[in-house]
Amino acid sequence: MIRSFLLNKYKNISHGFFNKNGGISTGIYKSLNCGSGSNDLKKNIEKNLKIVCEKIGCQRKNLILLKQIHSNKVHTITKSSNIKLIGDATITNKKNIALAVLTADCAPVILFDPKINFVSVIHVGWKGAFKQIIKKCIKEFINNGSVKKNIIAVIGPCISKKNYEVRDDFFQKFIKKEISSKKFFSFKQKKIFFGLNEYIRDQLKKLDINNIEIIKKDTFLEKNNFFSHRRSIKQRLSDYGRNISVIMIK
Repeated sequence: MIRSFLLNKYKNISHGFFNKNGGISTGIYKSLNCGSGSNDLKKNIEKNLKIVCEKIGCQRKNLILLKQIHSNKVHTITKSSNIKLIGDATITNKKNIALAVLTADCAPVILFDPKINFVSVIHVGWKGAFKQIIKKCIKEFINNGSVKKNIIAVIGPCISKKNYEVRDDFFQKFIKKEISSKKFFSFKQKKIFFGLNEYIRDQLKKLDINNIEIIKKDTFLEKNNFFSHRRSIKQRLSDYGRNISVIMIK
């Protein structure tokens, strides 16, 4: 589990960006697979989620997961529930409710305002970023009394630019929306590569969020021990596990 340098000093929150280590799953899901969307045994996934809850210090019933759809849909959580909401971000100011997202190359983003004790966790793939899900979350913070200068943003482990190859139509989509987006792409040997965490950081900066940390761990690289959708395709695996990222007000 990786913790944020910026968030670590706040003792009233518990958080973590988890990789593959520390679970009970086997085979291609070894070992801390938390993704119910995978074909791993459901009992193993549930045991892994309980392990995560123990690390974070929450009850399993208070771990809030979403049915993620690469959207800009945001939910404000006021109480724990067995109903799995559809969307890609959650926000709360309630104690002992752990907000979580699953990723396997996309970026998990955590927001925290220590002045008003608001937290959020966001699943940010290129589609969610393009649809400005981060802007919607920041707007919710502001609507609840937050001041931008107080908001801390942590961009968690995700695929790096050098391993995120995209097609020309992907590139054209971004520069058609905003020509300056060309700076998030690199070109090498007729291939195009996209910097997801760079794009996310730029969006935060444009929203006047300046307390930003990027955890520079490439999920694609096997040595970093994260689940990776792109790596599973390259290795011709039948499926892949999911990493979990969590934050909770204590």
